[in-house]
Formats: sequence, structure tokens, C-alpha cells
Amino acid sequence: MKTSSAARITQLTQQGLWGEHCLHDLLAERVTQSAHQEALVDQPNREQLTGDAPYRLSFGNIDTASDNLALAWLNFGLTAGDRILVQLPNIAELVICYYAASKMGAILSPIPMQYGAHEIAHLAQSLDIKLALSLAKFKDDDPSEAFGKAQLKSPAWILGDDFKIDLNATPTAKSILAEHRSQAGVDANSVLTICWTSGTTGTPKGVPRSHNMWITTGSITAFNAENQPGERVLNPFPLVNMAGLGGFLFPSALKGLSLHLHHPIDLPIFLGQIQQEKINYTIAPPALLNKFAAEPAMWGQFDFSELRAVGSGSAPLSPAMIEQFETVYGKEIHNMFGSNEGTCLAATPHTSADPVTRATCFPYCGDHSDNWHDYPWNQVKTKVIDQETGETLTEIGAQGEFCISGPSVIDGYWDHDNQNVFTDDGYFRTGDLVEICGEKGQYLRIAGRCKDIINRGGMKLSPAELDILLEGMPGLAEVAVCGYADEAMGEKVAVVAVAQDPENPPTLANITEFLRERGIAVFKLPEYLLLTAALPRNPLGKVLRHELSALVEAQRSH
Repeated sequence: MKTSSAARITQLTQQGLWGEHCLHDLLAERVTQSAHQEALVDQPNREQLTGDAPYRLSFGNIDTASDNLALAWLNFGLTAGDRILVQLPNIAELVICYYAASKMGAILSPIPMQYGAHEIAHLAQSLDIKLALSLAKFKDDDPSEAFGKAQLKSPAWILGDDFKIDLNATPTAKSILAEHRSQAGVDANSVLTICWTSGTTGTPKGVPRSHNMWITTGSITAFNAENQPGERVLNPFPLVNMAGLGGFLFPSALKGLSLHLHHPIDLPIFLGQIQQEKINYTIAPPALLNKFAAEPAMWGQFDFSELRAVGSGSAPLSPAMIEQFETVYGKEIHNMFGSNEGTCLAATPHTSADPVTRATCFPYCGDHSDNWHDYPWNQVKTKVIDQETGETLTEIGAQGEFCISGPSVIDGYWDHDNQNVFTDDGYFRTGDLVEICGEKGQYLRIAGRCKDIINRGGMKLSPAELDILLEGMPGLAEVAVCGYADEAMGEKVAVVAVAQDPENPPTLANITEFLRERGIAVFKLPEYLLLTAALPRNPLGKVLRHELSALVEAQRSH
């Protein structure tokens, strides 16, 4: 299955932005160069998660295991373009599935472990899947039960019973699979995955991505992370979306990295892996980095001497945290901003030496800019448009919707009316609100989601701006801002927070004073505080701002 038009394929290929390699071709190169190099390592607590011993696999092992799995699917009756729904945690078998799908031309649709029968049934029907993959043990649960409750029309294979890692080489596998791909017309522009948007505002949308789209993203990410051949990288994010696939799986195949898996965020195990496996690069949540920055004594308890750099994102970064890590701990912090649809931005010490800039801003690249021309900024085009008129904005300080085009960007959503997804000139409308900033307009500051904007009496404000400031307030373990309905003003600002000390929580007056001290305009000050045990988040950890508003409305109605 291909979603890209012949014209787009020709254009990007002629420009040298797309090539002929599939994911399995990258693996073949790794096997030729270093077949015995350790390439894939399970977490040390895998037995507690799935009941199985952890794997340590070489590139040669991955090649053999994926050959066998692809051949098993082919013998089962699957063919190129068939969709496979897979719900597995971050374990070696999930990685093998991606390589196997590449080898036989199947389309893998991975879903988070948190999805239940309702979500599974909806996605399986939307995709018209031919096979589902699950497992019978994940911690204390049996995820395969959800597949039964979903009443799938397709067969379901269960890990250990119906499929497993098989390291016994099948001599004829490669020739059989190569012939199958050739007859089916599978190439680098064939869709490899259909991942799902995080669903912060409604039903998740399917995101088809080809090999070329993924390889572009992986190349840009590896460049920004400064990954070096043979490095050991630790992935704590689910291998179901951009962070795991674009940030780790494809860089590992492109650069020959040793990919170490972690699931879920189990802090003692995660920190232990960094030490024991001598990890060179990982991605960590902002909250964890903030905690280490605030407690040097805790940092000193660990041996992170092999750690070169840490990426972070999905929430605002603290400039003070970046400065502490780089000036005191000697570790680079990279601010990452990406999406399944193809956004892959990064602010590093090379683009933004100033911690304040790097914490909030990303290079603004494209035809309109004279500031960024080298790789990877010449790979993509970006612009900022007025949300209502569609006019391109260029002035410093202007806020609008962030739009992007280029080889990493999808052609459209799966089984979806894509009429308003792109601008008239082909830019993907991300829905992200950004501000053009920097002395030369060379940066974009992420201001939030366009739909999240709070309209207080005609004055519009971004809740993400207040989120960033409140991240640094003492006494708050978690915090996010939302709007709530008001008859006089239309909307007002509310803060939903988790107190570090529930016995001594901050007050609304404490919060407004903290913001006043930072020079916030009066109309942006919150007028309601809701203390809760935890913020509502989706399966990928993003705060569900619309649910925050619902919580506030429910509390105010009592």
C-alpha cells in the first residue's frame, strides 16, 4: 500500500530526500558490517513483566528472528499490504515485528498497552486487520482477554503460544521473502506502519507512514542526538509512536546502535540500566530531570559517567534544569518536539546555546528563513499562518498555526476526510500554536495547541505559557492550566495541580503571587484552583486539557 502520489515520490526522489531503502535493508547493512554486535537488549525486569527471560540479541539474531516471523506470517496466508494490529510492551519481540513486517510488506499498527477492548474493537474495524498480536501476561494482567472481548473478526496470535523469537536460521527464507516483495511491488514508499495520534481531544486518528518517511525522521533525529555508531541508547517510551520509533528504532538501524528497552517508567530500574549498561543517550521526562537538577546529592549517588546527552520533551523544559545539567553535571540536554504526522524539531546546544531559548524555542527553517540552511534544516519547510485567514505570518512576535512540509510528513490520515488537514500549497497543519521569536525571527516558541487557547473577555492566552512558568513553582508536583466557562468573560483561567505535600498545599493566592512576580499580565492570572491526586493523561502521558476543564466544571457545579 502506498499513500504518496507518483508526483510526490518522483519529486522527493529526484531531490535526494527519499531513497530506495526499506527498514530491512538498513538491517542488512548492519549485518554485513557487524552481525555479532549487540543490538537489542531487554529490560532486566522482563520476567516480572511478561514471565519470560530477557533477550540480548545481535544484529544477526534480529535478522534471523525477523526472517522466521515474516515467513510464518506468509505461510499463515498474510500478504503485502495486510494490516496487523499489535499490542506488546517494549520487549524484543515488538522490535522483531517491525523488521518482519518490512520483510514481507505487511503494515504494522502498534497500540499502547493501556488500550482496552473498546479501543481495540474500533481500531481493528477501521483497519480491517488480518491478524492481531498480543500476550497473555503483562505484570498482573492478561492483555489477550481484551482481544477476546473486542470480538475480533481476525485471528489473534498470543506470544509464546503462537509466535516467539526463533533463532534457528531458515536458509530459504530470504529468497522466498524477496520474491514475495518483488511480485507485490513493495518498496521504500510502501506504508510500513499505521500509528495512532495520542487522542487528546477525541478519537485517535490513524497515521500511515512509509519507510522513506520514517528513515527521514530517524536520520534527522540521529543527527540532532549526535548518535555515533555502536553507542548504547535506552528507550523508555512505548515503541508505538514517534518518540520510540523515530527516536530510537530507526536511528538504531541507521547508525548501528545498541538499543536497550525499558517499560514502563520504573525509576529505579531505569536509573540502574543507565549505570549498568553504560548508556550513552536516552530520553527522560522533564519531571525526572527537574528532580535531579534540584537535588545534586541524589545525582551524585549514581555513576552516569558514560552518559553523553539526554533528550526530553512532551512538556515544557526548565532553563534552570538545562543550566544545572550542562554547567554542573556536564551532560547536554536536547529539547525534542515531534509528532506521528512528521514534525521532528530539536533544540540543542548547537542551535540554542542559551538555556532559556533552548527550553522553549526551536529553529525556524524553510524557504522564508536565511538562518538555517544546512542538514537537517534543509530537509523540511515550515511556516506560520493565521488560523482564520490562512495568511503566512512573518513578523517577529506573531502567533499562528505551525505548518510543515517535507519528506518526513505524511500524506494524510487513514480513512479520514483530509480536506482541512493541509494548506492549499500542501503544508500539513499541525494544530500547534507557535510564536516567531529571536532577534532575526530564527526561532519558533511553542505556545500550545490552537484549540486550547483561552478567550478571556476577548483577550486570548495560551495555557501552555502558564504551564511553563508554574513548572518552576515550589510545592507543585504536577500542574496544568485550562479554561472554564464564565457568563461575563466567556472564559476564565483555572489551575489544576497536584501538591507535593497534600497536608500543606499551595493556595490560589500563592499561585497568583508567584505569577505576578514573573511579570504576567493581569488578565492571564488564574481565578480558580483545583487540587487533585493526579492529572488526567492519555496512554502516552500527555495531559488531557479538555478533561481538566471537565473536572473544574464538575467541581464548581457542586
